[in-house]
Amino acid sequence: MMRAAARACRPHITVPIRTRGLGSMGFNGRFDRNFDDRDERGRYEPELPTYRDDAPWPTPEAYGYGSGHGHGYEPEPEPPPAKRRSRLPLLIRLIFFVPLVFASAAAIAVGGLFVVYTMIYPDPLSMRPKGTGPTIRIMGADGSALAERGMSRAYIPLDMLAPAAANAVVAIEDQRFFSHFGIDPIGMARAAMVNLRSGRLVEGGSTITQQLVKNLFLSSERTFARKIEELVLALWIELRLSKRDILELYLNRVYFGGGAYGIEAAAQRYFGKSAGDLALGESAVIAGLLKAPSRYAPSASPTQAIARGHVVIGRMAAAGFITHDDAEQAVSSEIHFSPLMRAPSQADMAYAVDYVLDVAAQFDAGDTKEIVIETTLDGELQRKTGQIVEAALSSRGATLSAGQAAVAVLASDGGIRALVGGRSYADSQFNRAVRAHRQPGSAFKPVVYLTALERGLTPDSMMEDAPVTAGRWSPRNENGRFIGPVTLRDALAQSINSVAVRLLLDAGTAQVAATARRLGMTSELRSDASLALGTSEVSLLDLTGAYAAFANGGYVNEPYVIRRVRTGEGRVLFQRFDARSDPAIPLASVAAMNDMLRTVVERGTGRRAAFPGHLVAGKTGTSQDYRDAWFVGYTAHLTAGVWVGNDDGKPMERVVGGTLPAEIWHEVMRVAHTGRGPLPLPGAGAPPSPPIAAGAPRHPADRIGEDFIVEMLEKPAGENAAAPSPSGTTTVMPDGRIVVAPPVVSPDVVR
Repeated sequence: MMRAAARACRPHITVPIRTRGLGSMGFNGRFDRNFDDRDERGRYEPELPTYRDDAPWPTPEAYGYGSGHGHGYEPEPEPPPAKRRSRLPLLIRLIFFVPLVFASAAAIAVGGLFVVYTMIYPDPLSMRPKGTGPTIRIMGADGSALAERGMSRAYIPLDMLAPAAANAVVAIEDQRFFSHFGIDPIGMARAAMVNLRSGRLVEGGSTITQQLVKNLFLSSERTFARKIEELVLALWIELRLSKRDILELYLNRVYFGGGAYGIEAAAQRYFGKSAGDLALGESAVIAGLLKAPSRYAPSASPTQAIARGHVVIGRMAAAGFITHDDAEQAVSSEIHFSPLMRAPSQADMAYAVDYVLDVAAQFDAGDTKEIVIETTLDGELQRKTGQIVEAALSSRGATLSAGQAAVAVLASDGGIRALVGGRSYADSQFNRAVRAHRQPGSAFKPVVYLTALERGLTPDSMMEDAPVTAGRWSPRNENGRFIGPVTLRDALAQSINSVAVRLLLDAGTAQVAATARRLGMTSELRSDASLALGTSEVSLLDLTGAYAAFANGGYVNEPYVIRRVRTGEGRVLFQRFDARSDPAIPLASVAAMNDMLRTVVERGTGRRAAFPGHLVAGKTGTSQDYRDAWFVGYTAHLTAGVWVGNDDGKPMERVVGGTLPAEIWHEVMRVAHTGRGPLPLPGAGAPPSPPIAAGAPRHPADRIGEDFIVEMLEKPAGENAAAPSPSGTTTVMPDGRIVVAPPVVSPDVVR
């Protein structure tokens, strides 16, 4: 009773409690009705005792709590509401963080490459030229000397070099050489802008360090991966060597034209003095050669060399290496070249000589002072062929919008008698006869016709000149008209497109490709019907070599230029043995082809190629929009091919194979046959081609303008090309023997 009374007398109080984590839930010190008696941790707490509400509220001090004790159950203040995060800081972080990650990864990769380069590449200073290379003498087929190329690599330290020479090279090649780190971003950006404005490659952005890297370690291929490697190696070189070491090594390794490697060899060749004694004007001429050594070399064109030197002097004055007074004095001074410099007239041999040296590069001469290369070249024919090409383009090239031409002349065994790769070697060293691949147009049709002959047709077989469709492609003649039945002889003579396509469709693309391989053609060939009209790009030398099989009775010989390579002491490094395999083309097919190709020259599209006293056979070819014009023909003595066009593929003014190319061919072969008597073509014992009878099908005189291919390709080229098959090709064995495999007509030829 007393306890109950005491409890009844106790005041009713509510003690505020401290709860953790409920402030953010909106807890205000009292439990609401929905609270489930659990705190945020899930643990149940006993309910606090409650007393009557009419009792006074005791103060915290009455219970011994308060600020002085530090043990009060005070409610936590409610935190401010969370601020909404903005996306802008995250974007900014990404902008700075992502490049930083990539830069770090790139730095790690570059550092790793530095380690690899240090392990695999020798010390660049150990690659200084140590002497002179062998003197190379190139001999003609008659034993006469055609050219001599020295490989002088004399070394001169930078301290002994004339200051004007080093300054001239820096001024024209890399003005910021002493301030950049191997790569010049400013120069690269400037070169990119210049090239974009001009629409072509006019200026390069490579530094002297990058050029040295290419000279020391890299190949000449132009790929993105090689360019990246060049940049990394330039940084590596800059870490390994001082600027003076880089410049010294560069000046002693680069090519200055005329067979001179290094500035000392160039000074000796062009001026007959050491590079330490060069005057300002002479130094400028030497430095100017680096852009295009073969073009600006004084041995090829003294006038261009001096003009280029004046450009260098202007750059030196602008860069502050010399004063304007020094520049004016150097420009007005006279330049005297060495009388021992190679005669400019030998520039006529340059294309052929370069090709000889390219082929001879595979032969190891060892430590020898002299190498003699005996070739198949006819020096006199080579010089006159170059003159004929230059004269033809000078007189008519501008009117016809024809800027370049190339010529290849072969003997019956494939030996190259003359090789002209362009109009002027001084202006362009690119050999278009060997390296350029262009569409031959109708000049490829003999391959199609030979395939048809080997399938049983004859020159007198009739074919229909009528519309034909291959897939979505429908070739047509230039005037859009068709004449109906026509013989193979007349169809080839007048270069009727529909007949060539019908023959290819009848035989199959695979078999035509096999015939081309058997004739020695190595270029990739299309696997669609447009192959019949010469849409696959080939080189002039390849196509001329294929025609040579018709001239020699069916024997396929790979074109070659070197007969023997020996040292000055007489040690033979290489010798070609004359060998003949079985014919790759049956004699009956050769005779039929000669019959039809003679008709092309006698009364077809190639009439301008004929010259009296010799039987001439050949074929014209013109690619779409008059971009390329060809004539390839032969006599019993020689086979020659001519290409005319523009390097940029610009259309010419209606130049076709039967005009300018046939005229150049005529002049070249007329000179080549001087002193040669007439000989019959293989299989030419048959009577000449009969004239077309009055009632026979006749192609209109105005129907095909010199075998022009008109808007043929409505369907793009297939991705697959006919590749060389294991058979149906010609192989030259290491001992000089020529092995000819028979053709294969399996569909697997086209892959």
